[in-house]
Amino acid sequence: MAATVIDATGLRLGRLASITAKRALAGEEIAIVNIEQAVVSGAKARILADYDEKRKRGSREGGPFFPRRPEDIAKRTIRGMLPYKRERGAAAYKRIRAYVGVPAQFADAKLETLECAHIEGLSTPKYVTVAAVSRSLGAKF
Repeated sequence: MAATVIDATGLRLGRLASITAKRALAGEEIAIVNIEQAVVSGAKARILADYDEKRKRGSREGGPFFPRRPEDIAKRTIRGMLPYKRERGAAAYKRIRAYVGVPAQFADAKLETLECAHIEGLSTPKYVTVAAVSRSLGAKF
């Protein structure tokens, strides 16, 4: 079965994650491209502080560990919307892939966009891209 390819450019990360999680639980294979161009709504300083707090919350030895790279941040957000500790949720989580940019295997694929998750639905002009969050956490991609 071919994977559905979703272009995350200009999509809200939370809405994208919830829709993707629901579709993966239904048995759909999903690949998300351009994940670094997804956005998190809110004031830049608050968002970066929140993600930095998540990153520093765990102990160095035992975790919990929070990712730095954009695709890993997105996967962690999606994981939070799945029952990933149960067999059904773990199987759904394995059906989801996230990529920075568009890999060669999806270069000629038809990209789907989610209108209900688009940034134009925001009531505020304040947002930060996942790439900016990732760079503030120290990722190099």
